[in-house]
Amino acid sequence: MGPATGSGKVSLLSNCTSGGCGAKIGPGELSKILEKIPVKTDPNLIVGFNGHDDAAVYKLDEERALVSTVDFFSPMVDDPCLFGKIAAANALSDIYAMGGKPLFALNLICFPEKLKSGILEAILAGGAAKALEADTVIAGGHSIYDHEPKYGLAVTGVIDPRRVLRNDGCRSGDALILTKALGVGIIMAALRGEAAKEGTVKAATDSMERLNRYAGEKFSAATPFGEAVHGCTDITGFGLAVHASEMAGDAHTLVIDSASLPLLEGALEFAEQYYSTAAGQRNRNYMAGKIIAGGVAPALQELLFDPQTSGGLLIAVASGRAAELCETIKADDPGAAIIGEVGPREETPVLVV
Repeated sequence: MGPATGSGKVSLLSNCTSGGCGAKIGPGELSKILEKIPVKTDPNLIVGFNGHDDAAVYKLDEERALVSTVDFFSPMVDDPCLFGKIAAANALSDIYAMGGKPLFALNLICFPEKLKSGILEAILAGGAAKALEADTVIAGGHSIYDHEPKYGLAVTGVIDPRRVLRNDGCRSGDALILTKALGVGIIMAALRGEAAKEGTVKAATDSMERLNRYAGEKFSAATPFGEAVHGCTDITGFGLAVHASEMAGDAHTLVIDSASLPLLEGALEFAEQYYSTAAGQRNRNYMAGKIIAGGVAPALQELLFDPQTSGGLLIAVASGRAAELCETIKADDPGAAIIGEVGPREETPVLVV
């Protein structure tokens, strides 16, 4: 996948049992754990972990709030600099999904003593490059030795407390825009199985390292689309299906048009060859009884549950503005597509047709 930093060919993957957002604890297991955690109430905590939102939001005054998130994982690629870029882009994404602007970030590093320090330097350089692209300051961090390499960021941003984009803020009649193509998890599984060609893998890694900044800025509060966007989330390790169910909340059903889903080149073919991930199966198990997709081919179903590392934004926008917003987003995210609509609650939170 990429050159080492002065140490020959590096195999980060050989030091990992799982990688990317596919390493996340399953949504069902995590929900049960969080239910038992005591929580201190604070009227200034606008968004906490009692919901399914992407980041915490803490109100400072009537016009300013802090938006804070943390994300890190083990590698899904061998190139350490590329790994750093993907991990940083993924961590920054939560701020954009809430409608905020990142201010500064802290590095989080777990690193095996047996690996050369040049590898760590390259990981941090990749993260720094993405932070610079995001106009964000790396202000410090924390590092420990570990058996597996892991990297990510704790990011703090600023947001208008009156314009926080919740993931369940959608309204009936809204259209759904997905800003990046699906299939990252399955393509990385094919890479580990030595079945994915270089061009296919590069398309996937290019998608993973692309910041959601560009899509987020196109519907920020300062734009003509600011009032038209009602909800947003980013698609990561829980896959499109689980994140869609969270967006639906208790009042809505998200109707997804399977023919409109943007897919990375090769992803469907690999799914047809039965490439899959453990995280995808966990997502499928969690969605039992929460999704109707019986008319969709099994391989395409697999892509609904596929864990996405640094995936795109799922945006709920007034239907009359959706086509224009989607075309605007495509300037930087050419895979963006309108994939469905929001309706009143039916039998399940997600319906795939």
